[in-house]
Amino acid sequence: MINELDRVILTSDLPEEGLATGDVGAVVHVYRGGAGYEVEFVTLDGETVAVVTLKPDQIRPAARREIPHARRLEPAVR
Repeated sequence: MINELDRVILTSDLPEEGLATGDVGAVVHVYRGGAGYEVEFVTLDGETVAVVTLKPDQIRPAARREIPHARRLEPAVR
């Protein structure tokens, strides 16, 4: 079960948001018992990159013994 404030891992690219599979976000809202999730993605210095509504199959819970990986953020195409 994924709850508000949990760290989650993106399981598919979202190029329109500048996000890639493996990016780490924080759940800021859970819709209808897990039917969807509002997830915030931020840079390491705290800048919000995107807040997106995602389906359960687009994220997974962060697991023990995983290590985050940094990548340079490319400007989003808007």
